[in-house]
Amino acid sequence: MNERRDESVNEAYCGTPAASPEKAAGPPYAECVLCRKPTEYAESVKGITLCPVCAWQEAQRTACSG
Repeated sequence: MNERRDESVNEAYCGTPAASPEKAAGPPYAECVLCRKPTEYAESVKGITLCPVCAWQEAQRTACSG
C-alpha cells in the first residue's frame, strides 16, 4: 500500500512543467527576471520570463534526480 502512495507522490513531484509562452517575432523583448538580459519572449508575456541561459540553469537545479 505504501508503494502506491509513493508512486503518486513521485508523479506529482516529477511532473512536466506547464508549456512556455510563444516566442516573440521581434523586439521589444521581456527582461529575464534573474539576470535582466533580453529573453525570447515579448514584453507582453505575463509571469516569470527567463533568458535561455537562466532557464537552462533553473531546469538543472529543479531536475528530478529519481
